[in-house]
Amino acid sequence: MNYVVVGLIGLIGGITSGLFGVGGGVVMVPAMMLLLGLGIKQSVGTSLAVIIPTAMMGTWQHNRFDQVNWRVALSLVPFAIGGGFLGSWLTTQIHADNLKRAFGGFLIVVGLRLLLFK
Repeated sequence: MNYVVVGLIGLIGGITSGLFGVGGGVVMVPAMMLLLGLGIKQSVGTSLAVIIPTAMMGTWQHNRFDQVNWRVALSLVPFAIGGGFLGSWLTTQIHADNLKRAFGGFLIVVGLRLLLFK
């Protein structure tokens, strides 16, 4: 394993997580697939494990600047947990090639929406 590449993936994933609220799925998953040769399912699982401490640090920092709406966050938690459980189960039902295509399409749609619409 190339620890320099792993370190850069972690650093860029952490920066984009704190800056934009993304990093695991959008940065780390493609990077682990392309640079470390992991499959999509293992990249997704690994990204979720890494994003827990990353999200905690980002939340702590954003909270220091009064940038966390705790009422909204706490309202989202039970649904996000349920969605995380369902999404993880769905990866066992969807072939890896189809999952990669769906993920790629998702990234394109989100990217185009951010670039072209207000």
